[in-house]
Amino acid sequence: MVSERSFRLKGAESTFGRLGEADLPAILDIERGGYGYPWSEAQFLDCMGEGFEAWGSFFGGRLTGYLVHWQVLDEAHLMNLCVDRSHTRQGIGRQLLRHWISRMTCQNMGELILEVRESNLGAQALYRSEGFVQVGERPDYYPDGGKRESAIIMMLRL
Repeated sequence: MVSERSFRLKGAESTFGRLGEADLPAILDIERGGYGYPWSEAQFLDCMGEGFEAWGSFFGGRLTGYLVHWQVLDEAHLMNLCVDRSHTRQGIGRQLLRHWISRMTCQNMGELILEVRESNLGAQALYRSEGFVQVGERPDYYPDGGKRESAIIMMLRL
């Protein structure tokens, strides 16, 4: 883990750091606690290759949230953002999102894109509050029990 920036979280210092394979057990714990259909270890390993980056938020040396993104040309795609259930509603997701936007702005990305579950109104509100707008929909994108759920496609032009 390489610390890059810090922020205040409930009166204590938290840091951002680049994630790697050594962080996979902690990433998977958060992923499995946050999603009904979590990514597999293989999916995370695939997203640690060329063109991908994973960043985490650390509080007291413990991973509290992460994001994974992919870059191609002047476009960056948010693949996954998740916060540990014991640390939700503390601004970690927003700080991770802002960190990503800031890094992508510095790298002269033209636009940021993400998909979010149609039912995840809290995440949609977070993304909108940071300037993302809905630009489309992917029908039946996410697994949801015996059926599928649509994804809302959102974009932020930098």
